[in-house]
Amino acid sequence: MIRLYNTLTRKKEDFQTIEPNKVRMYVCGVTVYNDAHVGHAMSALVFDIIRRYLEYRGYTVRHVMNYTDVDDKIIARANKLGEDPLKLSQRYIEDYARDLAGLNILPATSNPQVSKTMPLIIKFIEGLIQKEHAYAAENGDVYFRVTSDDDYGKLSARKLDDMQAGSRIEVGEQKQHPMDFALWKAAKPGEISWDSPWGKGRPGWHIECSAMNLAELGEQIDIHGGGNDLIFPHHENEIAQSESFTGKQFSRYWIHNGMLQLGGEKMSKSLGNIISIKEFLAKRDADVMRMLVLNGTYRAPLLFNDETLDAAEKSVDRLKSGLRPAAVSASGLAAGSASELAAVVNSAKENFTSVMDDDFNTAGAVAVLFELVKAINTARDKGATDDELKSAQDQLRELTGVLGLRLQGRQGSSETDKFVNLLIEVRNEVRKQKLWPLSDLIRDRLKELGVTIEDSKDGTTWRWG
Repeated sequence: MIRLYNTLTRKKEDFQTIEPNKVRMYVCGVTVYNDAHVGHAMSALVFDIIRRYLEYRGYTVRHVMNYTDVDDKIIARANKLGEDPLKLSQRYIEDYARDLAGLNILPATSNPQVSKTMPLIIKFIEGLIQKEHAYAAENGDVYFRVTSDDDYGKLSARKLDDMQAGSRIEVGEQKQHPMDFALWKAAKPGEISWDSPWGKGRPGWHIECSAMNLAELGEQIDIHGGGNDLIFPHHENEIAQSESFTGKQFSRYWIHNGMLQLGGEKMSKSLGNIISIKEFLAKRDADVMRMLVLNGTYRAPLLFNDETLDAAEKSVDRLKSGLRPAAVSASGLAAGSASELAAVVNSAKENFTSVMDDDFNTAGAVAVLFELVKAINTARDKGATDDELKSAQDQLRELTGVLGLRLQGRQGSSETDKFVNLLIEVRNEVRKQKLWPLSDLIRDRLKELGVTIEDSKDGTTWRWG
């Protein structure tokens, strides 16, 4: 039984879907007005890993990730560039899709866009007004009436009275309560707008996701996800709107990932510490970013710097080492060694599933994979043949694939790997004879070909890259 942490209840719960073996999952996507950065990549990777694991466990996952293509930031950037805002946002949507593909993130089942959901957004707002959960102001704005929702604040564990104490009504706003939030904004000069019963305007941020969610997944969903910076006010307001409109529980489980931090600070455009996904992929393999996420806890902050990335890269290389072929001189395992390898292989899948079932404990899953790699490499050192390594390596490929790791990078063919193994054996013999210049020559020439050799007290290992 999978257990996951639910932000709404602030505890781990058994995962039970609305429909047997089917998951409806909505994840808040990006506002498309600039290049996506590695902070966006972290959230996308977290939910890609969750989706992959749910599918591995037999669920059919309908994964919806929206694009916010109508927003103040988009309008401001489009005006600055003298570009149509919808064309600008569409360009960045296509860029982001390429970024996600570069990170080996599965395409969402659907990617709704605000600009293409406008009729339903207007209908949604009309329904809230009819149910007296919203009201139209004289200036053309429409607001959600927070006092009409007795549960307002339940996701963020905030009380309305406490929220009101630190809030105020801005100049030009016609709210009945300081915490009321905009469902529809009257058009301003120079802004893109749509016709509505309240005049020309555009939707507020929160109503957009509620409407897209309803359009794609229906009135009730299993999982709603996003970064923990969205808990309040965005997700809080989504709950208020959706449940006031339908009269039903909106999402059974709320999953939030922690923020990516650079030098101890949240990565954001306002701080100027942005690293785009494109910049990252130009320097590092996609598996390194994924391993950085896997090595942590998805709900906790994640430190992004050269040290943590180097550690992630070493973890990837360690996993790759388990896929190397047998040595050219392999003569086969003794019965005891074969039994030891078989025991690790037989327990790997069960141990992997056990830790992942516990709130998607990816760090625990990676530890299980390392044990499997250790057993494979030990068996190889003891003379295991390719046939004897096959079942363990197949298991490693399967489980790393569940996590979305490709373990490709810069590698050669099986025959090339065998030739490198032969050169390593020759070099080891040369070292035994203390012919150090010849040993160094082999090492340096292999380095030129992309092979890194590492000597330690336990012997010599190598890797591509």
